[in-house]
Amino acid sequence: MVKFNDDPILPNIIELRDICQSYDNGKTNVIEKLDLLIEDKPLQGQFVVLLGMSGCGKSTVLRYIAGLQQPTSGTVLVNNKPTGHDNRVSMVFQQYSSLPWLSVLDNVALGLKFKGVTKEERNKKALEMIEWVGLKGHEKKYAQYPILSGGQLQRVAIARSLMSNPEILLMDEPFGALDVETRQSMQSLLQDIWSKFHTTIVFVTHDVAEAVYLADDIYILKKSPSHIVEHIAVDLPLNRTHEIKKSSRFIELQREVEEKLMDTLKKA
Repeated sequence: MVKFNDDPILPNIIELRDICQSYDNGKTNVIEKLDLLIEDKPLQGQFVVLLGMSGCGKSTVLRYIAGLQQPTSGTVLVNNKPTGHDNRVSMVFQQYSSLPWLSVLDNVALGLKFKGVTKEERNKKALEMIEWVGLKGHEKKYAQYPILSGGQLQRVAIARSLMSNPEILLMDEPFGALDVETRQSMQSLLQDIWSKFHTTIVFVTHDVAEAVYLADDIYILKKSPSHIVEHIAVDLPLNRTHEIKKSSRFIELQREVEEKLMDTLKKA
């Protein structure tokens, strides 16, 4: 079982056990014997990054945790319960997921509307979140491109996800389509989110530098069939700025992760 550490006291927040995903009536296994155990760190949360070549199942793992897909066999638990049992899990996709016919305010407040919160109360909370993610002044604009930039649309999606007070925030390459400057700004926002909300974040990316900068644990998946083959603990300070990317330890970790990632090609 792949896990974060050997402390038996911490409760599990996410557990994937002996996961198999097959197609063609069982003739093709795309995921086989995949294990992942993420423990809950009180007042800190976890920041987990999944790395691997395209098609290795990273996004599928997120869908398992979110309850959007069930594996062919194996066990998926969130807070020791099967997915879908009132677990507080939110997901942010690479594609812009805001409803373009609604304003930024209405998008961010949408979850509270479904919960029956009064308009006055949900708008008050949504405006606070909009300001916190750096979108103050944009609340009346339609949440669509090009009225808002790509980075702003992802801020809307993140704000909407946080409004549901999730224990787990799943992010599937959310910054992949952004320019370098915007991407760095979003990485800083995500660091702030983790520090403020103590959420367990599971983040998929192809960018090794981004993985090292954000994560406290990195897992590498191989293809054909997929399972976790490497775990790298990122021994950098929890509170990071982009200056840390110039440090010798950051550069060493980035090189280590790149080498292990390339080694997975040999294991395919």
